[in-house]
Parts: sequence; structure tokens; C-alpha cells
Amino acid sequence: MKNWKELYDSKKMTSDEAILRFVQSGDKVVFQHDVGEPEELVRALVRNADHFKNVEISHMFSLGPGDYCKEEYKENFHPNMWFVSGQTRKATNYWGDYTSFFFHELPELMRQGRVQVDCLFINVSKPDKLGYVSLGVSGDYTVQAVRSAKKVIAQVNDCVPFSYGDVVFPLMEYADAIVEYDEELPTIPPSKIGPVEEEIGKLCASLIDDGATLQLGIGSIPDAVCAQLKTKKHLGLHSEMLGDGAMNLYYEGIIDNTMKSFDKDVMVANFVMGSKELYEFCDHNHAVKIMPVDYVNDPTIIMNCSKMIAINGALGCDLYGQVASDTLGGDVQFSGVGGQVDFIRGAAMARDGLGKGIIAMPSMAVKKDGTKISKITAHLADKQVVTDSRNDTEFVVTEYGIADLWGKSNADRARALIDIAHPDFRPQLKEEMEEIFHHKYDE
Repeated sequence: MKNWKELYDSKKMTSDEAILRFVQSGDKVVFQHDVGEPEELVRALVRNADHFKNVEISHMFSLGPGDYCKEEYKENFHPNMWFVSGQTRKATNYWGDYTSFFFHELPELMRQGRVQVDCLFINVSKPDKLGYVSLGVSGDYTVQAVRSAKKVIAQVNDCVPFSYGDVVFPLMEYADAIVEYDEELPTIPPSKIGPVEEEIGKLCASLIDDGATLQLGIGSIPDAVCAQLKTKKHLGLHSEMLGDGAMNLYYEGIIDNTMKSFDKDVMVANFVMGSKELYEFCDHNHAVKIMPVDYVNDPTIIMNCSKMIAINGALGCDLYGQVASDTLGGDVQFSGVGGQVDFIRGAAMARDGLGKGIIAMPSMAVKKDGTKISKITAHLADKQVVTDSRNDTEFVVTEYGIADLWGKSNADRARALIDIAHPDFRPQLKEEMEEIFHHKYDE
């Protein structure tokens, strides 16, 4: 019987050979998530586009160039996104498709065959002496996709960190093709934190007690929150994403994970996205545990985290407290539901009664033509889809304050939201509130 090294060598091939041998027209191809997207395999797929018709491509967020979404390839590749990025947005909305679900459900959809994985592209670390590799920066749906896929093509990449958690597995049990190709993982630049984001960060930080467990996303507001946590003690991380802000708080001793109700002493996340330093931080670091999304994002797991604080952004919120985070008006799929509802609900269900679900956003947005629009409106925009129902929305934070909506009447919710809207829009919102709810703002 061959040992793993002999099997490994027998499966080595170029990226073009792997694509032409294991991908067929009509296949449903899944890419590893986010920073883990194996870019050499994706480039090879696009290089060989003429060999394929109607290959369905699915993944969530991507930092890759997304060439398969160019209109010239729409007969070759059919994007069916689970989350939309800038480079996949046009294709998703005009000739592709979008499939919606709660993020924690995706592995079960794969297990049941409702989401089919004919061929999976993954980006893994170099094997250890026993032939085990790590998915490194991405556990989420990728762990189950490895188990469910009919064919697996692995890009073995020395730049992928060997992270611990359920992302470690014996490569030869699953891989059909090995493509050795080293390339740096994509990074994101530090966010720009302006006065608005700084004030939102301060207000969110005021809702976070010592010993809290945090879920933080990506962008200037989560980074601004991290910047305001310097005086906190014994914070923990149980989060969809691990970013530079959390890493810095760990280095400073603010996140030490000692007060977590489980997974003590480790930061738990689905995926990692940020700087090269962050990826190096995850390499062979037992303080970091990368886990599948049906563990990290399961609301029944989240509800058992001590003092769970979930902080997420939004595109808009209406006076009922309905939140839209993934669509724009006019049926435009802007991003995706991701894990927002998983964490908002999990925090609200907290067993210790101390969980908080927070929607944080600037009070106003400026369109490309310079028009200023309120992000708090009487109604969501025409054809804009609700992400968080009004029953899920607990705290809404803008630079003007905190609206605590839990247990309040429609009229009181509206008043609280108007109080944190941009002052330029409050007079109109007051009139609309009185028309909708038949209550005076100041009664």
C-alpha cells in the first residue's frame, strides 16, 4: 500500500491539467471562502474557459479578481453567489443568481445535497510529516465542502498558515489533484476611521462590559470599536471573522478569552481576513481555533457564550426597526445575509440574559452624485429586502446615539430611531412617524 507521500506525488499536476481533468461542463464548482480562494486554480479555470459550458460557480465573499464574472464568459460560467462582492455584483444581478440562507445552515445544505458540490477548489498549507494540511484562513462552509465534494482540487501553498481547529485534515483522503503553487494571500488595508466612525465606536464600546464575548465584522466601524476597548478587561472572541483589530487586542492583553463560558483561552472564528501579520499570527498558534460555520454561527451555540456582544453593520433601517444589510432598492443584491442574523439572534437568546445584538451604522450616506440620504427612513427603499426583522433588532447605534428598541411599541421605536437619525432628516421623519403610527412624536 502506498504511503501518503507516494500518493501525494502521484496526484501532483499543473493547474491546467487539474482543471481539464476534473471539471466538466455543467458542474457545480465551489471555491474556498474569502482569503482562502485558490487563485491559481481560478486563473486556470478562466484560462480554459473555452472548454466549458454552464459551469456554475458558487462561493461567499471574495478578494480575487472575479474574471469568471466578466460578461464575455457568461456562456461558460454561471455565477450563483452566496454572498456578493464588488467584482461579482454585476454578474449576480444581471445574468447570474444568488442563493439566500442563514450562514450556519450551509454545511447542512451540503450534507443533504440541496447545495451540490461537484468540484471544490481549496487552498491549503504544506503537509506536515503525517500528511495533514490546514485550510488555514477559512473553515466556514469549506470544511463540509471537503467532505461533500465529488472531486477536490487542492492548491498546496506555503503561504497558507497551519491554523488549528476543524480545518486540519489528511489531504490524501480527500484530494483528487494536487497543484503546488505558492502565492501570497490577499490582504486588506487598514480602515480609515473618521469622526463619525470614532463616535460610533465609543457608543458601541459603552455597551460592552468586562468579560464580554465579542463578534466583530470587517470595516471601519468594527475597527473603531476595537480602538475604544483599551480599558476593558478579559474580553473573549467568538466571531464569524478574525481580523487585525482582535489580534491587536489580544497582543495588548485585552482579549485573553479567560472569561468565556466555553472554548476558554482561545479565539474562535470561521475565517480570517486582514494583514499578512494576521495570517502569520494564526500559523501554529494554539490561541486561535478556526471552526466550521455550523459551530461558530449556530445561534444555540452563540446563546451560551457569556455576555455575547454581536456588532454588525447595515445599509438602512426603517422606523419599525426592520434592517436591510444585503440589498439596495430596485432588487439589487449588494452583499449577502452572511452570519448577521445568526449572531443577532444568538445574542438576543443569551442564556445569561446579558447578550446584546447591535446594528451600527452612520446616520447618513452620500451618493455618487453628492446627494445625502438618511440611513434611517420611514420605510425601507422600494424592493429592498429585510435582513433582520423588526423582532430581531435590539440596539441601533449611529454617531448620534443608541436606540434601544427591545420591548418597545411601534411609536416608541420610531421615536428612539428618530433621535439617532441625522438632524437634517429628523423633521421629515417626525412627520412620517405621525402619519404611519398615528402618534405625535412629542406626546
